[in-house]
Amino acid sequence: MSSEIRPFKIAIPDDEVRRYYRKIKDTRVPTQDIVPNAGNEYGFTTQWATELYQVWTENYNWREQEKEINQWDHFTTDIEDFNIHFIHHRSENSDAVPLLLVHGWPGSFYEFSQVINKLSSSSASPSFHCVVPSLPGFGWSSRPPKGWKLQQTARLFHTLMQRLGYDMFCVQTGDWGHWIGRELGANYSDSCKVVHFNFAPAPLPENVELTAREKEVQGRVDNWLENHMGYAIMMRTRPHTIGWMLQDNPIGIMVWLGEKYNEAADPEKQKSLEWKKHILTTVSIYYFSNCIMTSSLPYYENVRHENFAAFAMKPENRIKSPFGYTSFYWDTEPSSKRAVERTGNLVFYRERDDGGHFACLECPDGIVEDVREIVNKHWKTA
Repeated sequence: MSSEIRPFKIAIPDDEVRRYYRKIKDTRVPTQDIVPNAGNEYGFTTQWATELYQVWTENYNWREQEKEINQWDHFTTDIEDFNIHFIHHRSENSDAVPLLLVHGWPGSFYEFSQVINKLSSSSASPSFHCVVPSLPGFGWSSRPPKGWKLQQTARLFHTLMQRLGYDMFCVQTGDWGHWIGRELGANYSDSCKVVHFNFAPAPLPENVELTAREKEVQGRVDNWLENHMGYAIMMRTRPHTIGWMLQDNPIGIMVWLGEKYNEAADPEKQKSLEWKKHILTTVSIYYFSNCIMTSSLPYYENVRHENFAAFAMKPENRIKSPFGYTSFYWDTEPSSKRAVERTGNLVFYRERDDGGHFACLECPDGIVEDVREIVNKHWKTA
């Protein structure tokens, strides 16, 4: 296949945009709880979904969001049997550090929209050349074959960085991207020199007394695994069903993806109009790129949530590169230092209370600060 790097622009045809708005406005959304006073015991609240729907119909413009997305240079290239879509936003500093930013589900390349310009700013040091790919099966990257593992995606992204001329690079990631970053730090450490996570499942040592923070987050983790995993069970058992149900249903995508932004983010962040627009832009990307079906595949093909920590402990998954982890209080599985350090060469750890699972959207300044700190200390010595 060709190694050519081709410019790409997101430009949804007018007819498709009109149809999208028509389908949104023509949908008959529920107007009452499933049972009186349901609260959030049966899923997201009617109030939350109604407010999000009203923003979409009254105060959201896809063309404005499309223009924002296209402020960065987009490209596609063929790697193995894939057409990979990615942003490549270079800093004006010639000595900037190459940084690979990898999303998960229900994220997309847009998850890094609030950090790309900050990271690449030439007024701060270090500055970064930001490379933001869409995972296979997400956005405008082609879908993977049966049995495709995230470790194989790491190989694709390593090839992408080499093709862009970056023999050495750093990585920032969370969610499913964690396993891509872990693979790069474990088995491509000659190239992948520094890794930073905002999601890092790991087991605590046995027979230890929990700290106050560990006790606080453990209750939420247990609740998450017991009461909030229905979406994952569906995606790891019936991804085709989900695809048929949601692919041409923007409101369905809104609640399927949006529920996670509602459950796994800092409650204070969720109050803003900007946050709601972040959700709707992500939903729109999934809808226009027809990726809701194939975005389920990481759940079907990879390790299950209850096995994440054990998987991170396997010798072949131990990170050799210097790596850091920022533990966000409102994440689904906030880890602690003495757990994460068991899975590799941990050189940086910080706890933050003002963000959750979508850290680069929720707490961009914190992520930028932490990435700069670890890279500044370990890039030149790696």
